[in-house]
Amino acid sequence: MAKKATKSFILRVDSDTMDAIEKWAADEFRSTNGQLQWIITEALRKARRLPKKKRTTENTADDDERNE
Repeated sequence: MAKKATKSFILRVDSDTMDAIEKWAADEFRSTNGQLQWIITEALRKARRLPKKKRTTENTADDDERNE
């Protein structure tokens, strides 16, 4: 499986929001960075803003077999 490239950026968050994110991350057994990535990904998914996943030829063949 190919690794996804990541980009770094600076994010300014007020201390109350950061405290809430850190607590949420601890409750979910994630790092703060991991929690922020999850929050952003979920928001993008719900807004249907994520790019559609490409179907592989293997998945397409499996789907074709199921449809027969």
